[in-house]
Amino acid sequence: MAQPKGTVVLAYSGGLDTSCILVWLKEQGYDVVAYLANIGQKEDFEAARKKALALGAKKVYIEDISKEFVEEFIWPAVQANALYEDRYLLGTALARPCIARKLVEIAQREGAQYVAHGATGKGNDQVRFELTCYALCPKIKVVAPWRLPEFYQRFPGRRELMDYAKKHGIPVPVTPQTPWSMDENLMHISYEAGILENPKVIDHGNPASMAATGPRASRVPVKVTNAGDGATHRSALELFVYLNDIAGKHGVGRVDIVENRFVGMKSRGIYETPAGTILYHAHLDIEAFTMDREVRKIKQGLALKFSELVYNGFWHSPECEFLRQCIGRSQEAVVGTVRLSVFKGQVYILGRESPRSLYNEELVSMNVQGDYEPADATGFININSLRLKEYHRLQSKVTIKQDE
Repeated sequence: MAQPKGTVVLAYSGGLDTSCILVWLKEQGYDVVAYLANIGQKEDFEAARKKALALGAKKVYIEDISKEFVEEFIWPAVQANALYEDRYLLGTALARPCIARKLVEIAQREGAQYVAHGATGKGNDQVRFELTCYALCPKIKVVAPWRLPEFYQRFPGRRELMDYAKKHGIPVPVTPQTPWSMDENLMHISYEAGILENPKVIDHGNPASMAATGPRASRVPVKVTNAGDGATHRSALELFVYLNDIAGKHGVGRVDIVENRFVGMKSRGIYETPAGTILYHAHLDIEAFTMDREVRKIKQGLALKFSELVYNGFWHSPECEFLRQCIGRSQEAVVGTVRLSVFKGQVYILGRESPRSLYNEELVSMNVQGDYEPADATGFININSLRLKEYHRLQSKVTIKQDE
């Protein structure tokens, strides 16, 4: 028997890795408290509780944090128009600091010195979990089995892990025939590993996916109304779930990408983000309608940095907190209504209106002069052409000199 090491709070999902890790931590002498966060995934939480207790967990916490996930993590990302490398809407990256924050709270509640997770030693999630834990509780100790030689040498692959599960009577949903990794939350579903590690392999969709098969006066969303039946959804969680359902039926928000992990390698991932994709396009549209041009340019740069920080796990860093404040300040005039439709994997903007619109129909009209003097454009063009004239004048001199 291993020497007692104290209590560890494990971020538990009930899947292959964390189920085996729970048993392994017991073997190492830890008392294990399992924490399962409900962030919108389709899960039999009572069955997961019973499974964790049967595997030897001293206690099991299951908490529904979907509402705070939407309001405190997803909404800031929507305000930022956050995209990592132009395509990834950060579903997993946003969920990790939300989960890790609760993990630390439970560790403090239980008087535990340790927290543990099942993230691999090659991925981003290990960084995201641990940076959050250390930021919120500097004295916490993290047990990361997939970075411990005594663990990864014993379990070099999925086959060995499944053999261990069979030996210890651990029921797992993964089989040798379907060895891919799936992560689901309210924001998205992601697929990676297994056959998807070959970037040439074509993904044909998953029957359990969010997205259907086929072609693929506030600062945050406050209301969604179906123009067909008039059904209205107002609360953050309710409207997000509704948009996931509507967009998912039309195959909206599915991307297959190769991205750059923070640790330095490229990885292939498939993401389905139905509601997030609708809100991204709707917010982008109303923001362009209401925000000053130069403010928007600066805000776009902030959004790029924000996306990188969130992806890399720095949600609780001072720089990310600063950016969230700046981006939030930029949203004060971003209010209004956007009308859109979804069809065959696409989001189509149909129209918009806002009491804070900067769009002046009379000023821009081709039929009315409005408060604008066309002759002024001549001087505007002359001033802006000066730099170009001087640049090319110099280039002509250099070319002539080189030819001599």
